[in-house]
Amino acid sequence: MKIQIGTPNLNDRLLGMAKHSSKPIIEWDSLSKWEIGVMVVMLPVFAIVAGLEHIIAKLTGATYNEVNIIVYYLLISLSWASMVDYITMMPFLTPMYIIACVIFLWKDQMKFRDRCNWAFDKSVEFLLWFKKIGWNYVVSSVIICVVVPVLIYVELIWAIIKLEK
Repeated sequence: MKIQIGTPNLNDRLLGMAKHSSKPIIEWDSLSKWEIGVMVVMLPVFAIVAGLEHIIAKLTGATYNEVNIIVYYLLISLSWASMVDYITMMPFLTPMYIIACVIFLWKDQMKFRDRCNWAFDKSVEFLLWFKKIGWNYVVSSVIICVVVPVLIYVELIWAIIKLEK
């Protein structure tokens, strides 16, 4: 069974499959024991995050791509800007970020869904670039979209806690 993650032809690129190919998503036989261990950790994390985004999409009537872009490009980034503003006690980044988002979303006649599909496709291209260093799509997604944001939140929350003392 193939899970639809993005636009149809993008889904094939994501899964590393040529059109009309039955090539598996991950060729387990070609992986080292280390790589298999990494995938055993990364796949469930990827499945949980993607699954939650699919649930949100279904509940809200949005597409998976829209939910992904709203969460990663708007909500997470906005929360970081707000936290930095709080830490620096200068409300500068949050309003500037909101203005930038408004300009990005409404600068031309592109529909929101189309803009989200475009941004999602560009994000996938970015994550696939990490194949150059040996990361497949799942690994780069988990590291860039889960591990890095968690580390940033830990640092920002730590700074806020230190500020409050």
